[in-house]
Amino acid sequence: METKLLKIAEIARLNPKEKFTSLYHYINKEMLLKCHKQLLGNKATGIDDVTKQEYSKELDNNIENLVAILKNQSYKPQAVKRVFIPKEEGKTRPLGIPSYEDKLVQMALNKILQSIYEADFKDFSYGFRPKRNCHSAIKALNKVIENGRINYVVDADIKGFFNNVNHDWMIKLLEVRIGDSNIIRLVKKFLKAGLMDNGVLMETEIGTPQGSIVSPTLANIYLYYSLDLWFEKIIKRDFKGQAEITRYADDFVCCFQYESEARQFCRLLVDRLNKFNLEVEKTKSKLILFGRFAVETRKRMGFNNAETFDFLGFTHYCAKSKRGYFRVKRKTSKKKFRVKVKEFKQWIKSVRNKFGIGEIFNLTKQKLMGHYHYYGITDNSYMIGQFCLEIKKALFKWLNRRSQRRSFDLEKFKMYLKYNSLPKPKIYVNVYR
Repeated sequence: METKLLKIAEIARLNPKEKFTSLYHYINKEMLLKCHKQLLGNKATGIDDVTKQEYSKELDNNIENLVAILKNQSYKPQAVKRVFIPKEEGKTRPLGIPSYEDKLVQMALNKILQSIYEADFKDFSYGFRPKRNCHSAIKALNKVIENGRINYVVDADIKGFFNNVNHDWMIKLLEVRIGDSNIIRLVKKFLKAGLMDNGVLMETEIGTPQGSIVSPTLANIYLYYSLDLWFEKIIKRDFKGQAEITRYADDFVCCFQYESEARQFCRLLVDRLNKFNLEVEKTKSKLILFGRFAVETRKRMGFNNAETFDFLGFTHYCAKSKRGYFRVKRKTSKKKFRVKVKEFKQWIKSVRNKFGIGEIFNLTKQKLMGHYHYYGITDNSYMIGQFCLEIKKALFKWLNRRSQRRSFDLEKFKMYLKYNSLPKPKIYVNVYR
């Protein structure tokens, strides 16, 4: 199966205008068994409450039945279970959880779509792609600003992107590369599957649910045609100065040499997104002076510092190296810092009486290491150190509230930390490598 997918990818790479007319047969028993093996068993269940372990009990029969209904076109995805996860500032983000069998089909479909579109997607697109991540996007953006002729940055955000993907446009864009009507029909079924919210079934006439396996790839395809190609073929061609874009899913930053062209882009972007039923989130989008001359220019204008922008959880700001050269530096954004500290405080408060102190410390170590591996990036030593300090404060506070008696005084707590030390803050990601 891997060989077949590689062959599809090679054809897509060598023939950018190739339209694939025979793909549906790749969603077969071999493919679905492979997907079953790759799916994690600890994920939340859909509306049918079937887990991987339960599905495995009669795996061969289940897969063969699934292949049969896929072949005779009677396959119908179940509605996606809607759940809400906490977001910053008391907000929530809706997630859609498919049933287990739908996850298998979605993963198979996703493998096929990725094998085709990875050849098309641009180098400046980083979200939900193999061998690419947030740190890759940050490194690329850092290189563009430090090495280029960049003086202005447009930090843009699309309003409720996943909730506003237009289904008609999605199908039109897919049909540019995919001529297999069965694959198109399968995508339509997933888009129209519906949402189950607290037992109430809601139709989905627009949007693609975050949380489903195939949604990130569909989102990248939608943004490839609506934004990426337009920026590369029109904006970069027509603008006289340097123009660059770095995109991670629906979060993107555009860099420009000239102010007039940056402002023109902002106007054009509104019209371009509107064409695809998308909208710029004005409260989260801004144009700022940013680059090697930003600090001096801002000082002449009467300001103390250059403006900053947030991207992928980091605040990016203008600074200088030890030798006096221009540098882009970054630190954990205040919003993300507050959210992460709040999340830990809520967690320690909820588990302080459920687990022993040793287990609580082991879990805390895992949480700290996860934080360091993401936020431990060049120039961010201070903020990850502050995060560790806040975690220690929260531990001391809530471990002393396990009962009416105090578990620790400060000296005993320090002694416990000495023999059960938490991982020290460390930089794990070098933006220059």
